Amino acid sequence: MDISSRIEAYTRKGFMPESKFGQNFLCDGDIIDRIISLCDIGKGDKVLEIGPGLGSLSFPLASLTDNLTVVEIDKRLASFLKDDLELNALIINEDFLKLKDYGAEDFNVVVSNLPYYVMTDIMKKLFAQCVNARKMVFMVEQDALARITARPGTKQYGPLAVLCSLYGGLKVEFTVQRQCFYPSPNTTSCVISLAKEQQTLSEDLVRFIDRCFANRRKKLVNNVKEARTALSALGLNEQIRAEQLEPDVFIKLYNAII
Repeated sequence: MDISSRIEAYTRKGFMPESKFGQNFLCDGDIIDRIISLCDIGKGDKVLEIGPGLGSLSFPLASLTDNLTVVEIDKRLASFLKDDLELNALIINEDFLKLKDYGAEDFNVVVSNLPYYVMTDIMKKLFAQCVNARKMVFMVEQDALARITARPGTKQYGPLAVLCSLYGGLKVEFTVQRQCFYPSPNTTSCVISLAKEQQTLSEDLVRFIDRCFANRRKKLVNNVKEARTALSALGLNEQIRAEQLEPDVFIKLYNAII
C-alpha cells in the first residue's frame, strides 16, 4: 500500500492529523527514497524511528532490516500501523521523551521527522542514550537549522549546536517543500544527517553542557562553580561565558571536572 492509499485508509476511519503532535505526513516518494538512502542501513542493523506517522519511512526501513523499532505517541496511529497495515516492526506507543528501557545502546541508526516543539529535547535524549548509533538522519524545520549549525559567539549557539558538533559529521542534505506533506505545514523543512566520529557522548555529558548554558548572560563559573580551576588549567579566562567556547573545550572541561 503506497502512502496515498494509507492516507485514504486513515481518513476513512474518521481520523485526522493532530496538530498538537505536529503531524504532517511525508507523502513524496522521491524525498522518501532520498532519506532512506542517507540512512545507509545494512540487513543486520538495528534501527530506531521516532514518530513514524503513517509509515512513510517505516515501510521502506522495514524492507532493509529485520530489527526496526518505531515509537509513536499517538495511540490511533500506533494501532493503525500495527493492526491495519501490519508493519514489520516493534511498535511502541509512548511519548519518546518519557520512554525508558527501550534498548537505546543497541541501535545503529536513528531516523525521525522531528516536530519543532520537541526537536531539541528529542535530539538531546538521542545523543545521551543512543551512544552506539553511527548514523542519525533527521527532518527539521528550516528555521531550526540556525540552532543546529550555530558557531561560538553567535546568538543561536547553545547545547544543541555543541552536541551536534561533538557527535560529528553534520551535513545539511536538502530542503523539503511544504507540498511534500499531508497536510502541508506552514514552513519549509530540511533533512540533516550526522555520521558519528570519535567522540562518544553520555547522559552526564549532556547534562553538564546544559549546566554550562543554564544562564547565558552569566559567566561559566557562575553556572558551573567547579569550573574555575579547570578553566585556569586550560589557560582560559575566568570571565568567559559558555557561548564563547568551542565544542571540544566542553569535553576538556567535563573531563577535568567530572
